[in-house]
Amino acid sequence: MTQRRPQRRPVVTLYERIANAIRDGVYPPGSTLPSEPELAETLGVSRPALREALILLQEDGVITVRRGVGRTVNERPARRGFERLQPMEALLGGDSAKVRPLTRVLEEPTDLVMQHLPVPASCEVRFWESVIDVDGVPACLAEEWCVPDETLAQIDPALPETLTAGEPHPHTMLHTLATADPYLPLTGASTVTATVLGRRRGTTFGRSPDTPVVLITQVVSVERTPVLAAKYVLPSGAPGIAVWQSR
Repeated sequence: MTQRRPQRRPVVTLYERIANAIRDGVYPPGSTLPSEPELAETLGVSRPALREALILLQEDGVITVRRGVGRTVNERPARRGFERLQPMEALLGGDSAKVRPLTRVLEEPTDLVMQHLPVPASCEVRFWESVIDVDGVPACLAEEWCVPDETLAQIDPALPETLTAGEPHPHTMLHTLATADPYLPLTGASTVTATVLGRRRGTTFGRSPDTPVVLITQVVSVERTPVLAAKYVLPSGAPGIAVWQSR
């Protein structure tokens, strides 16, 4: 039986195509987008799907609709922050953020892992621990756990080998999964709490154990099936993460 690969919603893919074209300068800031019929023909899509994607772009502050003018690309599109699922290294600074792998092992699931992932206590899960440096300064400790390989293979048979091959590379687990299949429909839910660094993490950062930190706990799912749980520890002084909201 052929495994069905989850597909991304067409409107989301279309949204990304237009947003990428704007970022690449095809439609520079201040320019007016082609008319709906012209844009639909250029992109090879239906006008209803295009219209829905354009509405989302407008809601996200990427374009502005002006009567008598049309759809104009904003001079400064809203920064796409934590509301869009991205690897932590991208959120913390892109090119200025570098990942240092610390641990890449198989281990028994902890209580935290079993709380967030559908795994039995007797299985083994992948655990990756990494430090993310921003401009050479440790800014985040990333701790990530993934469901067992057999569960991951049911989603995409290539994903277990992708993680194995990615272990020595300077990326987080979320980055490795997301780039392996750009159309994998990943969704995330996160909670943010305040705590202190603690002794073990303090040693990793070279900071006092009582250093205040922001702790982000994240669960990433594919079609409502949790596949990855992560903790991101950001001590005081770490770069800010944008959160964009609208109503």
